[in-house]
Amino acid sequence: MAECVRQRFGEPVSMRVAYGQALVELGKARDDVVVLSADVANSDHSYMFEDAFPERFLNVGIAEQALVDVAVGLANGGKVPIANTFAFLFATRALEQVRTHLCYGQANVKLAGAYAGLSDSFDGPTHHSVTDLAIMRSLPHMAVVVPADPVGLNRLLPQIAAWEGPVFFRLCRNEVPVIFREGYEPQIGKGMVLREGADVTIVGCGVMVARCLEAAQQLAVAGTDARVVEMHTLKPLDEELVARCAVETGALVTVEEHSIIGGLGGAVAEALAAREPVPLERVGLADTFAESGPYGEILDKYGLSVGAIAAAAQRAVGRKRMGGSG
Repeated sequence: MAECVRQRFGEPVSMRVAYGQALVELGKARDDVVVLSADVANSDHSYMFEDAFPERFLNVGIAEQALVDVAVGLANGGKVPIANTFAFLFATRALEQVRTHLCYGQANVKLAGAYAGLSDSFDGPTHHSVTDLAIMRSLPHMAVVVPADPVGLNRLLPQIAAWEGPVFFRLCRNEVPVIFREGYEPQIGKGMVLREGADVTIVGCGVMVARCLEAAQQLAVAGTDARVVEMHTLKPLDEELVARCAVETGALVTVEEHSIIGGLGGAVAEALAAREPVPLERVGLADTFAESGPYGEILDKYGLSVGAIAAAAQRAVGRKRMGGSG
């Protein structure tokens, strides 16, 4: 296992609190960063930036289209705006503004999608965000980043601010395991091999990375040697790493808190088809909405359990041994 990964996960930490703290640190380092909210500062903890830098914080109210447009105006004026609302709202209600005003003009705006995936679990399918990665990845000029834990968020947020052009980054609402040590040094556009393995590669993003590592441990007990890759950047995708893993392990599994259509699974499938076709299994929501319930329970119910990841890896290995059929 890579030295940047803890042998045992640390106690769960709230990603919302970690995000608020990371915003404050970014504000200290860069006085051109401004933060905007569509009246969700108490939810996503961007209020911590407001408390520290009230002159650089703007609440536009429950008006997501205006949130994007105001951020674009600030970017055109030389600021680096970080706009905050729930992930599903960027991908639905504000999508026209994101596409036409932000991406078409390549404005230097960063979109912080809070409560992503199923993490707004009790508010049900209207608030779940299981198509946002597919939508954002399809927009020209938009980079897409999914931190896996608080350490990853702290390392990636300054890079997101420094990235030239639009970025969508996705944040969990809840407490998540701390995976990484302080020596973790991710780079936007480059995947990270967290665990070596020869039989199959499990490629995960976001909070599912912890479950990928647990699945690899289960597989090892059963005699399957699984490599684990954290793909924190879906766009630009690290196609070189995907191709290398395909050559070296001969089978891949993608794991995401998202529909299996168009997100990480879609991105990796496209890369494999173009460069190094091998058996691929996609773990995610199977083209469905999810019901309300406790977060961990609905992740398991909709196919995102550790056991489901391990089973997908075994299927991929089986297909490899059959010559890619099945």
